[in-house]
Amino acid sequence: MAGKFEVYVDKAGKHRFRLKSSNGQIVAVGEAYESKANVLEGVQAVLRAAEGATVVEVTN
Repeated sequence: MAGKFEVYVDKAGKHRFRLKSSNGQIVAVGEAYESKANVLEGVQAVLRAAEGATVVEVTN
């Protein structure tokens, strides 16, 4: 089973998303958006960016 994006309204009334893995663990959380349309575009942006993303190790 694949992970899923959950879209919700937080206590401050802002729209947010979180990405959950197939075991229910939260693996990413989006910023606050003013509207549902904006949060859905944020989800789409993450999907587009992740498609060809590489993993890069950085040091502090």
